[in-house]
Amino acid sequence: MRESQIENYLKREIEKLGGQCFKFVSPGNKGVPDRLLILPGGKVIFAELKNGNQGRLSALQVRMQTVLKNLKCRTYVLTTRSEIDKLIAELREEL
Repeated sequence: MRESQIENYLKREIEKLGGQCFKFVSPGNKGVPDRLLILPGGKVIFAELKNGNQGRLSALQVRMQTVLKNLKCRTYVLTTRSEIDKLIAELREEL
């Protein structure tokens, strides 16, 4: 599955929860996750989307994942529809 298909699927599923899924670009800050998920109740989640077959995090992306987790931010690397489905199921329980 292409990364764009994974992005579109995530966007649709987040919107079904009443949230927004923004493509996120942070100029001058390489390695920042490419999606910002904003959900009802003020939940904010960072997501890096990768093609399941070829997607690997760069060293900068790994470092940024660590920085965000140390700041107690929720951050995920999503590579397949099933991983998105698992996240969506978790989020449904929280809302």
